[in-house]
Amino acid sequence: MKEELKKEELLKLEHLSIQYKVKGGYLSAVNDVNLSISRGEVFAVVGESGCGKSTVAHSIMNLIPGGNSKVTGKILFNGEDLNACSDKKMESIRGKHIGMIFQNPLDSLNPVYTTGSQVEEAILLDGLNHAQAWEKVLKLYQDVKMPDAGERAKSYPHEMSGGMRQRVMIAMMLSRNPELLIADEPTTALDVTIEAQILEIIKELKNTYNTAIMLITHNFGLVAEVADKIAVMYAGEVIESGDVFEIFEHPTHPYTTLLMQALPRKTKKEGRLQTIDGSVPRILEKKPECRFANRCPYAKEQCFRETPPMVTLSETHTCRCFRAAKKEA
Repeated sequence: MKEELKKEELLKLEHLSIQYKVKGGYLSAVNDVNLSISRGEVFAVVGESGCGKSTVAHSIMNLIPGGNSKVTGKILFNGEDLNACSDKKMESIRGKHIGMIFQNPLDSLNPVYTTGSQVEEAILLDGLNHAQAWEKVLKLYQDVKMPDAGERAKSYPHEMSGGMRQRVMIAMMLSRNPELLIADEPTTALDVTIEAQILEIIKELKNTYNTAIMLITHNFGLVAEVADKIAVMYAGEVIESGDVFEIFEHPTHPYTTLLMQALPRKTKKEGRLQTIDGSVPRILEKKPECRFANRCPYAKEQCFRETPPMVTLSETHTCRCFRAAKKEA
């Protein structure tokens, strides 16, 4: 039964595009993104800063500011299009069905309330009394491996370390047992020991609660530890996606290959780390081209005048590249 649940599709993005109104036109932040996440699955979205990873996450939570943006496409959660939901409907979905851990936990926590009271606030929404809610807070703190849970629940955010605050955010997001947990750079600014502990917590959540986790990161090392599937984003587009083993064993897009070559090596003998010249472009005008062409070591004339197709390499592995298309042919 558990295996069947894991295969059940929970979230599906269909042709999701997001544009922001800027001086001179519209900035294409996300372009034609298609992906799906199943229950009990850790789905990693990888790419440099500015590639659109967090924008996709905010669109799922319906947190994109409406005044200067255009969101098109479908965001299907349990078959319902979140992009078409009213504000009131989204309020009932956030926290209860979809939780999100933001990049900086100190910015997300209120400095004038104890961390335990902030976690308890969400639990009280489900009708529990104070005693029951506080008992659940302590249980959640223990689940996320918070040292001295009782005392820490009475602590203010500034009295806790970065790793502890991140545990508080994870506990808060789990307090209402969401079906989908979005973790936006959950280990940023943490040392490697705490990072390993946070990753272990994520693995346990997946196994214990069958929670689907969308992990947003630029760190391929994290992905190798916990992810089941990967989507690599560049300049607002998914340029390669697939099973974690397929991506690591057969990276096909030049950008994916360069990112993996930039991973730290165990010894100096393995040579210098790979660097990628240039930076992620700001796309103000949608035109036929490969968005990675100006940085790609294999770029041809075709790459600057035509949009590469999304090529299916296997049942789970896709790649947006002319070189992949030629290999398939």
